[in-house]
Amino acid sequence: MTRVLDVRDLRVSFTQDGATTEAVRGVSFHIDKGETVALVGESGSGKSVSALSTVQLLGPSAKVTGSVTYSGQEMIGASEAQLRKVRGNDISFIFQEPMTSLNPLHTLEKQLAESLLLHQGLSGAAARERILELLHKVGIRDPESRLTAYPHELSGGQRQRVMIAMALANGPELLIADEPTTALDVTIQAQILELLAELKQAEGMSLLFITHDLGIVRRIADRVCVMKNGEIVETGPTAEIFANPQHPYTQMLLEAESTGTPEPVKAGAEEVARTDNLKIWFPIQKGLLKRTVGYVKAVNDASIAVRAGETIGIVGESGSGKTTLALAIMRLIQSEGGITYRGQDVRSWSTSELRRLRSEMQIVFQDPFGSLSPRMTCEQIISEGLGVHGSPDGRISKDHVVEVMQEVGLDPATMHRYPHEFSGGQRQRIAIARAMVLRPRLVVLDEPTSALDMTVQVQIVNLLRNLQRKYDLAYLFISHDLKVVRAMSHKVIVMKQGDVVEAGETSDIFERPQTEYTRTLISAALSPAG
Repeated sequence: MTRVLDVRDLRVSFTQDGATTEAVRGVSFHIDKGETVALVGESGSGKSVSALSTVQLLGPSAKVTGSVTYSGQEMIGASEAQLRKVRGNDISFIFQEPMTSLNPLHTLEKQLAESLLLHQGLSGAAARERILELLHKVGIRDPESRLTAYPHELSGGQRQRVMIAMALANGPELLIADEPTTALDVTIQAQILELLAELKQAEGMSLLFITHDLGIVRRIADRVCVMKNGEIVETGPTAEIFANPQHPYTQMLLEAESTGTPEPVKAGAEEVARTDNLKIWFPIQKGLLKRTVGYVKAVNDASIAVRAGETIGIVGESGSGKTTLALAIMRLIQSEGGITYRGQDVRSWSTSELRRLRSEMQIVFQDPFGSLSPRMTCEQIISEGLGVHGSPDGRISKDHVVEVMQEVGLDPATMHRYPHEFSGGQRQRIAIARAMVLRPRLVVLDEPTSALDMTVQVQIVNLLRNLQRKYDLAYLFISHDLKVVRAMSHKVIVMKQGDVVEAGETSDIFERPQTEYTRTLISAALSPAG
């Protein structure tokens, strides 16, 4: 079989401020023509660094040794001209977050045309024809109408399809996909994986797939390389690795899945919050006088209730209204319909009355790095709410910070560090500590595990369960990860385009879904291949 890429004894180190860090230590793997190889491991294991080293994309602070040959050509130490010839032409990349990879100031046509002009000398009508062909190939509907669109005008799944079109533009022999589905809904994720498999077959490409999600690996890869701390600790055919993992780390990754069910809600538990026929429509205004010409119907007629010690899972694809519904319950956006908090109608409450409410309602966001101020220490972030609302029991804030850090599994000795000095899982623990320090009664968890490795996800789910048990917390748990939703939630509501299409006990929703939409979601998330 023809060997496309051969990596031998790859070593990568980074030097910064006189300190050297070894990121990759003696990694060796190969990819044959038409083969899909998965690099698997947790954040910081060296997966992406290994992939970027193949065409020397790491920058001046990196020292790369060993051998990387593409179709017999040595890439390490190759001239810039030789590397430019390979990059984008023969080896193409798809990255995790298409919104940051696409230029927000350029239309889709301009961005795709740039690559075609640079590598193939195509312009004008010939370039446009090729662009339309590519967009059609990756499943963009009505591609002619999308040529003048900007990235922010597309959904997450559409942006990722455009990224794949750009990667395919020059007919690469090897496609390197770095976590291309992590930020996507389960149904979109399934579509993108299916698309990559079809394109690989049709184009005769090889694929290097980087991920921390072993469910995806089982679905897409021929062979697996498991990485830990910069080294490959196990490698072999996918079926063999899954059936009989040899290394303890591989075994741990395969077992890392949120399982079990939440503890039953206590009899007679207080109803913390409810909505009755809640409606949230955003006006579309046009013209000089800003006349309302229509509405974005974000949420229609939503009625839900959550009790102390209970978790309501809210699921649905991006744009279905999940987060909008939660923000309306917290009175952070305007809405119509009933909102009751602990038996009181809060719709007409004044700002000062709402302030008391705010301390009892907290939110944990999806991206802990984006939601934590980089200029504040861990202590300042956690205690910020105490400065606004005051301490729940009159003690000084430092005592509370130490206590809540220990509760969420953080070392209080690290309280003077800044967010960038913590791992992703630790940052999410800081975000949870910030919410818990005020001893809230209702906590909105907005995709709190989606950006985390599987093993860290399990830790965060267990932490949230323990805190709920200890403080009788009511949770609204928003997620597109249905495995986590099943493990966390007592009840589930399924949303689609602003409508609640199904609601009920978690076991009923998962075992006896009533709507086709719910069945599609569950199939995409929980099928044996995924």
